[in-house]
Amino acid sequence: MKKLKIILLLTILTAFGVFITYHWMSFKTKNLVYDTVNAIPKNKVGLVLGTGKYASNGNVNLFYKYRIDAAVELYKAGKIEFILVSGDNGRKDYDEPTDFKNDLIKKGIPEDKIYLDYAGFRTLDSMVRAKEIFNQTSITVISQKFHNQRAIYIASHFNIDAVGFNAKNPKRGRMPQAREYLARSKASLDLVFNVQPKFLGKQINIQ
Repeated sequence: MKKLKIILLLTILTAFGVFITYHWMSFKTKNLVYDTVNAIPKNKVGLVLGTGKYASNGNVNLFYKYRIDAAVELYKAGKIEFILVSGDNGRKDYDEPTDFKNDLIKKGIPEDKIYLDYAGFRTLDSMVRAKEIFNQTSITVISQKFHNQRAIYIASHFNIDAVGFNAKNPKRGRMPQAREYLARSKASLDLVFNVQPKFLGKQINIQ
């Protein structure tokens, strides 16, 4: 019985910690995320956080589509000069950055204004590599609001001055929201234990 009580207590404490972490990140970044082009400050580079182009049902992933739209909107409004796409290219048949690049070009973004980070395997990697590989200490993150908040929180830990432009958020069920609770807790632990990106490498100047 005593063991059961300990397990129950630990479960409650863990759930409470996850809840607090989620809302703490929202609170700390609430003034750094923007929904409109007019309000957001200008940065040299907009960092698009990668996601797969297609959903499990074979349709275009709306998270992907809306991030494309947001990046194009920022660029055409003159709020960014370059677009850095950071995503997963861990398999030969899966290449998030190139998919984004091709569709950005179709939307009218000049190819020479697009840079690709093929080692953005997760948000922490994308943020740290933006600074260490692409030499950006001030950047506009482009993703959905929940993702921007987590990315900006990570960026702050690594002394990156980041703001977020919120792409439209598809209607989500409970499962994606539950995943974000866990993702924020994982991100918080990564910062505590000083987890570093999987790969770094040679620097690339954006110009």
